[in-house]
Formats: sequence, structure tokens, C-alpha cells
Amino acid sequence: QVQLVESGGGLVQAGGSLRLSCAASGSTLRMLHMGWFRQAPGKERELVAAVSWSGSSSYYVDSVKGRFIISRGSAKNTVYLQMNSLKPEDTAVYCCAARDSRGSVIVAVTPPDYWGQGTQVTVSS
Repeated sequence: QVQLVESGGGLVQAGGSLRLSCAASGSTLRMLHMGWFRQAPGKERELVAAVSWSGSSSYYVDSVKGRFIISRGSAKNTVYLQMNSLKPEDTAVYCCAARDSRGSVIVAVTPPDYWGQGTQVTVSS
């Protein structure tokens, strides 16, 4: 079993930056694709960004391209989401997710095999 623990959420003014971290523990020998979902009140959950287990492949939803950067730590069991130029519409609960790669090098985290507990990101105008 894999456990995902997030950190780094909080309150920031529009235009500011935050960095989210997610550490995987448990069966960390697995090659996991990892990503971040978010859900705002009254809206459906959406995949924001994802990165392959090797770090060679990534995905971003259009609304965050050029502002967010997803990356993996050197030990491969940590994923970061650097969020720059934040907007009020980025306000949401952000959840880390992971999916066994099943031998694929192409990033895919939907549907996730594992979820973190979520961290609140609030961007004030």
C-alpha cells in the first residue's frame, strides 16, 4: 500500500506563488506516475498536472500552462507543484494522486490508485 502526504497549501494574494509537496511512502519501489487534482466548491474535480515516474513526460491543464511546474524529487518518491502567478480561480483543495505505471512511460494518473488527503489553496484578490 502507498500513502501520500501533501504539504504546502495556504493563503496567498493574487500574483503570488506557492509550492505544494507530496511524499509517497509504503511500497515506494513501485514506479508511480504522480499528479495533482483540484476541486473548487461547486465544481468538478480536475487534473491540474501530472508527471511520469521517470520525470520525462508531463501533462498540464490549459488553464495553468506557463504558470505551474510539476517536478519529481531526486528519490522519485516526491512530487512538487510550483504554482506561480496565482489567480483567485486557482482557489481549491489540491489533492496528490498516484497511479502504478504498469510498465508505461507515458504519464497517466487517471484513475488514480492512491490519493492524498488534500491541502487547501486560497488565492485572494
